[in-house]
Amino acid sequence: MYGHNGNEYVEAQWAAWKLRAVPVNVNYRYVEGELRYLFDNADVVALVHEATFADRIAAVRADCPTLVSCIAFDDGSGADLTVCGAEDYESVLAASSPERGFEERSNDDLYVLYTGGTTGMPKGVMWRHEDFFHATINPMLSVLATPITSEGEVAERAATGFPQVGLPLAPLMHGAAQWSSIQNALGGNRMVLSASHHMSPEHVWEMVANDGVQVLNLVGDAQGRPLVEALERLGDTLDLSSMFVISSGGAILSPTVKGDINRLLPNVIVIDALGASETGFQGSSSGVDAQGRPKFMFGEHTIVIDDAGIPVTPGDGTIGRLARRGNIPLGYYKDEAKTAETFPTINGQRWVVPGDMATVDPDGSITLLGRGSVCINTGGEKVFPEEVELVLKGHPDVFDVVVVGVPDERWGERVTAVVAPRGDARPSAESLAAFCEGQIAGYKAPRAVVHVSELVRSPSGKADYRWAKAVAKGEIPAP
Repeated sequence: MYGHNGNEYVEAQWAAWKLRAVPVNVNYRYVEGELRYLFDNADVVALVHEATFADRIAAVRADCPTLVSCIAFDDGSGADLTVCGAEDYESVLAASSPERGFEERSNDDLYVLYTGGTTGMPKGVMWRHEDFFHATINPMLSVLATPITSEGEVAERAATGFPQVGLPLAPLMHGAAQWSSIQNALGGNRMVLSASHHMSPEHVWEMVANDGVQVLNLVGDAQGRPLVEALERLGDTLDLSSMFVISSGGAILSPTVKGDINRLLPNVIVIDALGASETGFQGSSSGVDAQGRPKFMFGEHTIVIDDAGIPVTPGDGTIGRLARRGNIPLGYYKDEAKTAETFPTINGQRWVVPGDMATVDPDGSITLLGRGSVCINTGGEKVFPEEVELVLKGHPDVFDVVVVGVPDERWGERVTAVVAPRGDARPSAESLAAFCEGQIAGYKAPRAVVHVSELVRSPSGKADYRWAKAVAKGEIPAP
């Protein structure tokens, strides 16, 4: 699956599952070398793609012997499909046979989601369909409706019409939007998609008003902040009364943006949803701590473990790793070493431990700190970038920010803020540190700042820490 959001993406993905093929998500930002790697690693046999990518596919197809079929859907680009040997999507549909040509589907059929993660090359997370449904889709359905209790109820629910109208904003090539689209389908909901290649916040609110969107799924401040600022500009020109839930998955919303949403849309519930490609949907936020970090209440399937694999004692302040058991993936496709590392067997129980760091409060609630792979070690203290970013995003001169560590002779690493300022502002490291005072410990405050015109993020809005670190170290120029 190689394209932006659109009906064809959803149609082809469901068709692949129904005929027992395994759809694989391709990042539409990939250049030729990354495409060669992914097509080879995933053993790609067929591509359903936007016509505009024909030239890029043609450049790599000779190096991908498993790739035997390309089907292109029209995107108005007028691209020459003959360069990559692609067939036209609508023509293929019209000529297809209605006869069933595949065996009965099984709960062991695979759902594979390729994830770039924070380090290394993309990895294909392999889920059994049954495990993925119980780990992710049914719990997501349970947030706003009752859970499904039988196989027959799945078809029954999906056929009841569209009691809710959902709009996933993230690209369908990422888990957050894929999961929302599957939830909408199996919940019998109507789903609205934007086919725009770039998010226009004004257009998003127009879609909400025109289509009666009730549930908006977005990814953190990268999408939330522009939407809030557009709301300020639009005022009361649009009827947004249909909205009742805004859910952020893949990245948490800062307290500032949450406050703005509550002020501008007082009848809307704001939810932080936690999940990862390797864990599925784990739960929704039950509140925030004093620093604005989301707190979650989980069932017995999710705990925090120490380095020895022992559950931490609630309230003792130990920083451990978030771990999940039960319905979890089989592992990474064609990567046994990484599978053994991320899916260890501890005390006879198989877990998935993707690298999220957290603490457990006395009441059993879990506070998420961030990914251990981007943790900054300064003077022997651990600093998780996300908790610093949550505070800095409230600074009046900061539009967007990513926090990284750069080498420091004295402290090991120096906390550095890569800031996209508002307008012509140029906040200093001193002003940022002063703003953090009283909100986070002093050693977590930035000691240096690099100003950029725009931060590089994934299409879903996740921070690119490798890029930010290279900018902060001066290895690449700041845009």
